Amino acid sequence: MANKSVIITAGGIGKRMESDLPKQFITIGAKPILMHTIELFHNIDKEIEIFLTLPSAWKGYWETLVDKHYFRIPHAVISGGEERFFSIKNALNRVTGDFVAVHDGVRPFASQELIKNSFRALENHKVVVPVIQIKESIRFVKNETTHALNRTEYRLVQTPQCFHTDVLKQIYEQPYDESFTDDASLAERMGLPIHLIEGNEENIKITTRFDMQVAETLLTRKK
Repeated sequence: MANKSVIITAGGIGKRMESDLPKQFITIGAKPILMHTIELFHNIDKEIEIFLTLPSAWKGYWETLVDKHYFRIPHAVISGGEERFFSIKNALNRVTGDFVAVHDGVRPFASQELIKNSFRALENHKVVVPVIQIKESIRFVKNETTHALNRTEYRLVQTPQCFHTDVLKQIYEQPYDESFTDDASLAERMGLPIHLIEGNEENIKITTRFDMQVAETLLTRKK
């Protein structure tokens, strides 16, 4: 298969975690969350090109963590922009793989099967996005109006979102719009079809203290 790249975004500053330390640097299982995430892709393909976007102010701190944990997986650190959009755009200038994944740095439990299936689906599709079904009932709420929705018509979106690299570079030529919530939303704005595949429930995005408790449990189960 063609050469692969991954952009791991890690621009969080810890607001919802109520922590002075950005959540991507918080330790689970004796090392920072971000190192677990990088390992996901390295374990799938030792030759994959890994780019990590970080706020400029935290790049030095990351370097100290790399030394402290003797972390030797090759990766390039890219200065993040004010918004996720600009961070990924900066990284895309360095990407050389034919296919590229964009993944949240605080999703360290994406399964190997999910990552492999995502790249494999690029053989037949330009844009591949993992989703999972919603279990709970959901309601639409706006001002004082509320009504039930059919949950079977909705999905929760995960990463990695995978693309032909030329396609992702093309969609990032659009001007920034704050309505862009993920890479698929940019592709959708350009009218590109989005191919959905099944994600994995463990692929949580760690953003709160409760998520940290879940992450520790998941990590214990992996051992």
